[in-house]
Amino acid sequence: MNGKKFEKLVNEAIKTIPKKILGKLDNVDIVIEEEPTPYQLKKLRARKSLIIFGLYEGVPKTKRWQYGQVLPDKITIFKKPIEKMARIEKEAKRTSSLFHLHPATRESVIKEIVKNTVWHEIAHHFGMDEKRVREVETILGRCI
Repeated sequence: MNGKKFEKLVNEAIKTIPKKILGKLDNVDIVIEEEPTPYQLKKLRARKSLIIFGLYEGVPKTKRWQYGQVLPDKITIFKKPIEKMARIEKEAKRTSSLFHLHPATRESVIKEIVKNTVWHEIAHHFGMDEKRVREVETILGRCI
């Protein structure tokens, strides 16, 4: 998928976040990169086999006090890992007996992963740790 199309999907995903929540995003940049840098992977203590779709870097709103004149927090959405997972999921759906009822296109799978990833990283901005984000994702059916 070309970069412009992927960026469009990220922007569409941002628009699915309720306005009440978007209005409370404070000093956050959302950017797209091809994949995590070695520094980001090291900081996460991530194994090479781990697929990372997004990353929140910053100070969660729940931990801020006297927060001023600082660089913005950053949410990075990683294009290549999402595309890789979309290929895997599309193939899994294609071989499912339900595929004829809900055929998945690669783009529709990417769109769903992007939407869930944007939500996941915004949740970190609001102070949810990984465990709590996963709990809420399970309740909402948004697991990625």
